[in-house]
Amino acid sequence: MVFHVKQDHKSDGPEVLAPLSLSADAVTRLGLYADLLVKWQKTINLVGPDTIPSLWSRHFLDSAQLFPLLPQNIHRVMDMGSGAGFPGLVLAILGAPDVHLVESDARKCAFLREVARVTETPVTIHNARIEKVPPLGADLITARALAPLEKLLAWAEPHLLPGGHCLFLKGRAAEDELTQAAKEWNIATQRIPSLSDPSGLVLHLEEVRRG
Repeated sequence: MVFHVKQDHKSDGPEVLAPLSLSADAVTRLGLYADLLVKWQKTINLVGPDTIPSLWSRHFLDSAQLFPLLPQNIHRVMDMGSGAGFPGLVLAILGAPDVHLVESDARKCAFLREVARVTETPVTIHNARIEKVPPLGADLITARALAPLEKLLAWAEPHLLPGGHCLFLKGRAAEDELTQAAKEWNIATQRIPSLSDPSGLVLHLEEVRRG
């Protein structure tokens, strides 16, 4: 099978996704996504330029690792601060249901629309600040490299259904952020080691409510 990724733009590739056992179709569509990102990156700062050589491990694996963690029977996913589409658009390509991408930068929204078109992925894109979006009634909310945990929870609160879940990708500051958030929030937390970052965690949050 041929993956549509320009070899001169990366030192890693789709093979880093092997532990997730994704379908060939999904990986091919992610390859189209990667090509578009490299092309658009020349005119729009979608990701850190120094992360392009490790695009697959740094961004695609980092995002796709959430897919096996999706709770059963979810009906709507909200991705806060989608940026270049990580993790929300990746999850939509992999089959997450009714994904809503919230991004305030119009240029990044144009990129998200183009990736969705080329990969034939149904998503809803909100070109707005998170706090300006009407309640979405999501039973799963995701975010990556966006804000401290207490800020993420405040943004998520109007949109998260009772009994809903949050999956947040966090770095080495995760424990400090949990400690700070616990001053205002009651949260049931699962800490899942990141597949893409030895110092990172996936925080799976449930029973989210203000203390």
